[in-house]
Amino acid sequence: MVIIGAKGFAKEVLNVCIQNNIPNIAFYDDMTKESPDLLYNQYPILKNTFQIVDYFQNYGNNFTIGIGNPVLRNHVFIKIKELGGNLTSIISTESRIGSYDVSIDNGTIILPGVTISNSVKIGWGTMIYYNSIITHDCQIDNFVEISPNVTLLGRSKVSSFTHIGAGAIILPDVHIGGNVIVGAGAIVTKNIPDNCVVAGIPAQKIKDLKPLNF
Repeated sequence: MVIIGAKGFAKEVLNVCIQNNIPNIAFYDDMTKESPDLLYNQYPILKNTFQIVDYFQNYGNNFTIGIGNPVLRNHVFIKIKELGGNLTSIISTESRIGSYDVSIDNGTIILPGVTISNSVKIGWGTMIYYNSIITHDCQIDNFVEISPNVTLLGRSKVSSFTHIGAGAIILPDVHIGGNVIVGAGAIVTKNIPDNCVVAGIPAQKIKDLKPLNF
């Protein structure tokens, strides 16, 4: 398993990989100058595409993304997929996931303490941080970042490339658009359009964002 990134969130992902007894863990970081060859004096840090392709050939092509920003996660996914990588979900054994009608697409990362109810759909490349709660009939689209202690209540929806800040609460039946940032601690009581920042109680739009152009 190759974890893309070797800082911050990548270190969180490492813990879940160890919980799941995943062998042959390595990191990939082609951005940090003069980074060490090993993380924690144990795990190789691959530094260029030749090394990661060689690693895939020798240990299998599964990878996960240890980078938080949703847009960067998508860029990395495209790059590593083109090198032959297979985006893989990493789900903590200390999370609680409903038994019925739960769909979790490839590349989702679920950290310890997360609770996911029944009839929940989670898209590609999404990350759900510690102790968040996703209740019944919620939908989370692709490359969404859910920070710690977020609560999504029944039938709410979060569209792609959105970041929900720590401790935010999304009320039932609320739909949040794509490329949205929801501030930490916000309570979202009504639908939020694409391409904006919202914050406060109740959450209000405080800034427009430039639409994503892929």
